[in-house]
Amino acid sequence: MGKAYLVGAGPGDPELITLKGMKCIQLADVILYDRLVNKELLSYAKEGSELVFCGKSPECHTLQQERINELLVEYVKQGKIVTRLKGGDPFVFGRGAEEAEVLYQNKLQFEIVPGITSAIAAAAYAGIPVTHRELSSSFAFVAGHRKNFEEDVIKWESLAKGVDTIAIYMGVKNLPFIQKKLVDYGKPSSTPVAVINWGTTTHQRTVIGTLDNISDVVKREKIENPCMIIVGEVVKMRNHIKWFEELKPVGSSEGEN
Repeated sequence: MGKAYLVGAGPGDPELITLKGMKCIQLADVILYDRLVNKELLSYAKEGSELVFCGKSPECHTLQQERINELLVEYVKQGKIVTRLKGGDPFVFGRGAEEAEVLYQNKLQFEIVPGITSAIAAAAYAGIPVTHRELSSSFAFVAGHRKNFEEDVIKWESLAKGVDTIAIYMGVKNLPFIQKKLVDYGKPSSTPVAVINWGTTTHQRTVIGTLDNISDVVKREKIENPCMIIVGEVVKMRNHIKWFEELKPVGSSEGEN
């Protein structure tokens, strides 16, 4: 009988995948992988494993979600071990729950393998803790990519007034709208904001601003997706614990990036 593993590949650095996630890659007959999965992880697939790209970008979907669901069911019914490899964690804006539900409805075996989500990892690599005993005792994950927020169900007032640290996924395109909403609902315009591009990879870039000016900073520095946006006083900690940009590989005098 076949089986599916819905695996979080982590935020970009291939070394941040879990041991169980790596075993699922090595075991798989078929790997369905997303756009932001580090391709280095695919090199650990066994010989003969079928690799299927399922990547989605904001403007282009290589495979529609419905087709991905169908492929999962088809391969598992064929008796194959299928690893569905997703960036970050499969249950954090990864549609993992939808895929698990389809497998469950078809009475097929599956396991969920959590991964390190980008909000926590990218912030950490930028020297920003999402919580801090003196600065933040709460944080929230927010999807920032809804088209024009036509069906805006985000509780902006609760976020602005009730959450210390806000981590916004896929929000660069809508950043001016997000800034306005948070300020309109009570978040001070002086609140620090970090935008982290390609977090945890050697291409990582971090820019800092406030809710008053972060869109201008992002535009000036030509920052584009994929990005993680961190809003809150914890962003100030970057001045004290920034480490990734200054990391020196063993045996080298040069910085990593």
